[in-house]
Amino acid sequence: MFLLNGLLSPYQIVQYLLRAVVVLIAIPFHEAAHALVSYCLGDDTAVRAGRLSLNPMRHFDPLGALCMLIGGVGWAKPVGVNVRNYKNPKIGMAVSAAAGPVSNFLLAWFSMILYKCVIYSGLGGQLPALMLFLYDMVAMNLSLAVFNLIPIPPFDGSRIALLFLPRRLYFKAMQYERQIMLAVLLLVFLGVLNVPLSAAVNYMWDRLVELTAFVDVFWG
Repeated sequence: MFLLNGLLSPYQIVQYLLRAVVVLIAIPFHEAAHALVSYCLGDDTAVRAGRLSLNPMRHFDPLGALCMLIGGVGWAKPVGVNVRNYKNPKIGMAVSAAAGPVSNFLLAWFSMILYKCVIYSGLGGQLPALMLFLYDMVAMNLSLAVFNLIPIPPFDGSRIALLFLPRRLYFKAMQYERQIMLAVLLLVFLGVLNVPLSAAVNYMWDRLVELTAFVDVFWG
């Protein structure tokens, strides 16, 4: 049985709905983590802008959310910071930038624990939607983290790379961040970046399997 004139099957509709729920969780956690860590480092710019929130509407970029829903990679509205409020601007930028991907790795780790528990408990066959949701939570959070660690503006990875680059080179590249973003997205949708991004996500998946090995031990 096919719906929408044969374009989508019931399984595909459920899959997209579950992905939408994952997007509603992953993006707010990512952006709120930026805001929280920036605040802890002495800058309340993001907090005053209402970005220390898990309300998706405070963070969503419609196109970025759609890209994540369809392609597994996306973005949100940038979290504003004032680097002059950090004791060490370079380190502050890097740490606050790293907070977003780290939050997604933590969500993926927690989801992997639940994913294994559902499998070992025997509930996987009875609750396939839950299995699919937890799988998507792991896969999409890893994809979001890896994508944002690309070390060029405007991605979080570029703020971390600033620790190792001269500031003048970084800010020169920042002038072209919109064009760089469009070029990266074009490469993603043309499939050019599929191999390196997939390899990075698969590597992190394997590390998560190892980091949740205690679940395997617990279930015997």
